[in-house]
Amino acid sequence: MSLISFIERQFIDVIQWTEPDTGVLACRYPMANMEIQTGARLTVRESQIAVFVNEGRVADVFRPGLYTLTTRTLPLLTDLLNWDKQFQSPFKSDVYFFSTRLQIDQKWGTATPVTIRDKDFGAVRVRAYGIYSYRVADPRLLLTNVSATQEIYRVADLEGQLRDTIVARLTEVIGPLAVPFLDMAANLSDLTQKVSGQVRPAFATLGLELASFVIENLSLPDELQKSLDQRISMNMVGDLGRYTQFSAAESIPTAAANPGGAAGAGVGLGAGIVMGQALANSAKPGPGAAPETKFCLECGKPIPGPAKFCPECGKPQPQS
Repeated sequence: MSLISFIERQFIDVIQWTEPDTGVLACRYPMANMEIQTGARLTVRESQIAVFVNEGRVADVFRPGLYTLTTRTLPLLTDLLNWDKQFQSPFKSDVYFFSTRLQIDQKWGTATPVTIRDKDFGAVRVRAYGIYSYRVADPRLLLTNVSATQEIYRVADLEGQLRDTIVARLTEVIGPLAVPFLDMAANLSDLTQKVSGQVRPAFATLGLELASFVIENLSLPDELQKSLDQRISMNMVGDLGRYTQFSAAESIPTAAANPGGAAGAGVGLGAGIVMGQALANSAKPGPGAAPETKFCLECGKPIPGPAKFCPECGKPQPQS
C-alpha cells in the first residue's frame, strides 16, 4: 500500500452523534470512504438508539451506553460478515442514530369537517383539533418501513402521515357512536380515550409510541353553529309571547334615535303598535276578575262600573 493510499484511508475510532437541532428523528452517521476501526468506541446517549446496517440488513441495535466495538459487542454483524480472524480487520457499516426523546406539542386537526349522523340535528359536519406527543420506540421498524436510507429524517417528514392517521381513527370512532353532538362535546375525555386506543396500534406499526393524545375542541361549521345558538337562545327564552314584548320594547329607543328615516319611522310605528297591543292586553281584566268600581260625581258614593245612575242620589253617570 502506497503512502498516499494509506493517508487517504481513514479509520473511525469514535462514533457519536448530537442532534443539530430539534425535530430530527433519525440521522445516518457520515461514513464517506471511511472504515470503522476494530475496538472503536461507540457512545449512545440517553434519548438515543444506534442501529448498525450491513449490506441493507439491520445487524445490531445499541441502547444508551458506551461500547467498544469487538466481536463480543457486535455478534450479529460478526456473524453476517463470517469473519474468521476474530474481528481483526476494519469494517464498513452504515450507522443510524435515532432520537427517542418525546416529540411534544404536535398538532392535528380535521382539514375538512367529518359528517356524522346526529339524532338531534340530523346529518351534521363536525370539526375537531388537538395535540399529541410520541417517541421512537422501535427504530428497526421505523428504518425499514419509513425512513430507509435518508441521511436525515425529520418530524416534519412524518407529520402528514400521523395527522391523517389520527383523523381517520377519529372518524371511525365517532361515526358509529350514535351519540348526540352536544353529549359528545360534553364528554371529551371519554372520546379522547377511545380515539387514542385506536391511534396507538397504528403508530406502533411505524415503530412509534403514542405518549399522549388530547382532543381540545369539537365544533360545528359556522352556519350550523349559528342555528345551534338560535336554538339555545329560544330554549333560554321559553315564553315566546314575553320575548316578543321584550323585543318590541327594546326596539323603540332604536327607532326613536332615527326619526328622519322612513325605515326608522316604520320600525317605530310597528314597534309602537306591538307595544300598545301588549300593554292593552296586559291591562284587560282576566276572566273571573271583579267588576270595575266608580264613584258618583254628585254625591261621591261608590257605584258599580257599568251603572248609568247613582243608586244613592239617582244622578246620571257618564259612560266610558
